[in-house]
Amino acid sequence: MKLLGKGGSSRVYEAFDEEKNVVVAIKRVDLSDADEAQTAGYVNEINMLSKLQGEDRIVRLHDHEKVDSEDILYVILEKGDTDLASLLKKYSNNREITPAMIKHYWTEMLHAVAIIHKRGIIHKDIKPANFLLVAGRLKLIDFGIASSVQSDKTSVYIDNQMGTFNFMSPESIQDLNGPQFDNMGNRKPCIKISFKSDVWSLGCILYQLTYGKMPFGDIKHPLMKLQAITNVNHPIQFPTLPDCDLVLISVIKACLVRDPRARPSIADLLNHGYVTGLEVVKEEEKKLDPVSAVKMLAALEGVLSPTTFKKTSEAYRSIAENNGRKPH
Repeated sequence: MKLLGKGGSSRVYEAFDEEKNVVVAIKRVDLSDADEAQTAGYVNEINMLSKLQGEDRIVRLHDHEKVDSEDILYVILEKGDTDLASLLKKYSNNREITPAMIKHYWTEMLHAVAIIHKRGIIHKDIKPANFLLVAGRLKLIDFGIASSVQSDKTSVYIDNQMGTFNFMSPESIQDLNGPQFDNMGNRKPCIKISFKSDVWSLGCILYQLTYGKMPFGDIKHPLMKLQAITNVNHPIQFPTLPDCDLVLISVIKACLVRDPRARPSIADLLNHGYVTGLEVVKEEEKKLDPVSAVKMLAALEGVLSPTTFKKTSEAYRSIAENNGRKPH
């Protein structure tokens, strides 16, 4: 029906399936000039999507076919309304995004990524363009560089850096010990990534939703950008905005911790107070402040009966002792 988009050797068209009475998207990939890695990526995407069919947060794969005589790959996919990258561009131009919309899209992304992590898959290229809006719901697309994790493992080793610079996690950039080779002279996989790599990428998107820019977006030179991402001494700025939600900022900070072991899991993020709406209070904030309590008791002394005031004072003394504070 029309061309939806193009990039590299791919073209995506809108089409109408008369038999199923549904509008679809057909990706036409010219493999004639594709190298081995590119071809493997297209095959990997089909395998991953086939594995994930039936999940309502993953784009639907209707069919696929490789025409050897033309060296063309056709992939028929569910057609969405738009992608998150296009929405963000619209919002940045018109400044229409609201705190409620940020929380909605964040929750949608978490549910989508939770599915693939539960199925043992690391996406490795989480970015706004890979979230498709379908009937109000965000669905994950583009599994070309995704990896499956063995059931008894939590991470995988890869040969080289993969992903989109602005959303790549520190560990997906750094070689563990520099290039390593086997007895045959072949380079060994030397970059270790885990499900937490996707969490970093999600944190970058949430940063963009909140601040309208990327955490390292001001650095234009690719090499300097990668160095900043991996440099623990390069601070990430979290400026306070008008009507700023401090709970939201705490989520972004948690996702953008350079040590992947210290980052929350997707399950942790779904249970976070920012998503659930439950109040998040630090442990030290739960403790009763002695000075404030003494002032409160002084104000109540003339209001409460002697017996009630005595019991209130005793209750405070008990709380203060349990909190390790010196009773007054």
